Amino acid sequence: MENYVDKNDSEIRVQNKFMAKVYAWMAFALFLSAAAAFGTAFMAYANHEFARTLFSFGYIVLALVELILVWWLTASIRKISVFSATIGFLIYSILNGITLSSIFFVYRLDSIANIFVITALMFTAMSIYGAKTKQNLMSFGRYFTMGIIGIVIASVFNIFMRSSSLSWGISLISVVLFTGLTAYDSQKMMKVSQVARNDEVFAKASIVGALELYLDFINIFLSLLRLFGRRN
Repeated sequence: MENYVDKNDSEIRVQNKFMAKVYAWMAFALFLSAAAAFGTAFMAYANHEFARTLFSFGYIVLALVELILVWWLTASIRKISVFSATIGFLIYSILNGITLSSIFFVYRLDSIANIFVITALMFTAMSIYGAKTKQNLMSFGRYFTMGIIGIVIASVFNIFMRSSSLSWGISLISVVLFTGLTAYDSQKMMKVSQVARNDEVFAKASIVGALELYLDFINIFLSLLRLFGRRN
């Protein structure tokens, strides 16, 4: 009986360590993104030539590199090392922060700060719900995937349409979709933690989990900002 209790305690410690890694990596990535966004915005304000280059084609290049990095991380995670996965994730968070610097030229700083806090509260609430609920959220996975595809198609279509109504609708649906995805991804990470071990496979799994939750957070934040952010 004592050996069983010791084994059970050891498994719980491994689970808790895995979940702590997921959220620690996610929080660190958000910090890097925020620092990169602030730094880039400051440089753009101070150097008009840098700002002109950034607005001309810098954001497009960065967006393409980010897409390639996410694809590489998710497609190659089984083959690459923990070090490579970590560096790829951190580089992505920095590049995304540079891209996010554009919000400082559009929205008021106090509005950005307020919506960030609201996003953090929503994210935390849904993460707790996803981790604690007895309802199986895994069956919603295909619907979330379909929703993301729909949003991407509508967003591309709206580049040419430039419809404010469609943009508002996309943002509203995105808030609902990525709020649900936060609970879904949190529950998925909890299920992964139940079979987690102290090895390379689960070290990489914690990075992928952090990336998924990071993307949920960023998408909620940007969608709320488009809906309620006060412009300069």
